[in-house]
Formats: sequence, structure tokens, C-alpha cells
Amino acid sequence: MRNLMRYCTILSIFLMFSCGENGEKKSEETPAEEAKTKTEAEITEKNVILFFGNSLTAGMGLEPSEAFPALIQDRLDSLGYDYEVVNAGLSGETTASGKNRINWVLNQDVDVFVLELGANDGLRGIPIEETKRNLQYIIDTVKEENPNTKIVLAGMQIPPNMGEEYTTEFRNIFPELAKKNHVELIPFLLEGVAGDPELNQQDGIHPTADGYKIVTNNVWDVLKDVVEKE
Repeated sequence: MRNLMRYCTILSIFLMFSCGENGEKKSEETPAEEAKTKTEAEITEKNVILFFGNSLTAGMGLEPSEAFPALIQDRLDSLGYDYEVVNAGLSGETTASGKNRINWVLNQDVDVFVLELGANDGLRGIPIEETKRNLQYIIDTVKEENPNTKIVLAGMQIPPNMGEEYTTEFRNIFPELAKKNHVELIPFLLEGVAGDPELNQQDGIHPTADGYKIVTNNVWDVLKDVVEKE
């Protein structure tokens, strides 16, 4: 895990995308207006994949189109899947702040919920049990809101500066929660990217556009089986 020594989180970006149809179609609509109305209606009927996370999800330092949620949208579109991706990433987010934000985020219908939180907890040395409780709360809330929502948990790792015991226990949070809750697990979101200067921005923390392409593959390796079941 020595390649993760430079890992930490700064700044904030919050992106939320939503779509919908406003108003009723009037009888005097032109063909162009009718086509627009139809397109909006089709969008509202799409299944929603919501990525709930921190700056890694938000895509700090890059254009929104370069962050992995947008790249997942591109992948889905190219393969003909009928899904709309929502990027609910907020830089600096901890599991505690995510716990406070979850009810607001779930004001929309969500078919697949990808939970990417915990890294900031680990970097701040927040007690393992507290992080685990907060993640469990978020998972429980999603299930209570809609039992049919499929949940994917993104695994995270931290550098060993907090000590070997803490580092190991932190890494184990994610597979343990995935097993307990019967949800899908991305073993390590930043596999193949963390610690590589060529794949991270100048801060040595957040992936470059090329780094996010690898992150996208890490996510898709798990997500593809989830969306195929819809």
C-alpha cells in the first residue's frame, strides 16, 4: 500500500443532474415541439444510476465530462442501455456528512445506487466503527426508501500512516459491509491509479482524465452485471 502514501482530499465540486418533463403538451404544438416533448418524456422513463460520493466521484479538477460517472454514461449509451447517470459527488464528503445528505439525495427515484464514501474518514483517522455505522445507515436508508434499488459499494484503501492495524481494519470495512448487506462490491475504486504520478493530477491525489478511464473500467467491471439484471 506504499503507493497510497500521497492520498488525501481537498476542494469541492457538487454536481447533480436531473431531467423531467414540464407542463402538458398543447394541441397547437409544432412538430418540433412535439418531438421535444417526446424526448423529455423518454428521459423521465429511464432508469437512474446515482453515484453518491466525494471528490473522486465529483471529478475534482476536471471537466464534468471527464469524471467517471460521465464516462459510465457514455459506456451505457454506446451499449444501448436505457439509464440516466446522476453524479451526486461532493468534495470533502465524509460518511457522517453523507449520512446527513442521503435523504435529500433520495428525493428522486433511483434504480442503482453506487456508494463511494469513506476515504476522508480514513485520512482523518475517524474510528472504524463510526465509519462502518455511517455507511450502514446510508445503505439502510436506501433500502428503506426503495427495497428494489440495487446497491454497489466502492471499496477504498488508505496509506499506512495511521498504522497497520487501522489501515487493515479500514480496508476490511467495505467487503464486510458488502457481504453483510448482500450488495455488490468494487474491490478498490482506484486500483491501478492510486500512487501513479502519470495518472494523477499535480496534487498527487485525484485522477487525471486518463486515470479516470481506468477508474471507469474498475466500476464497469462490477456495474455491468448489475445493469444487465434490470
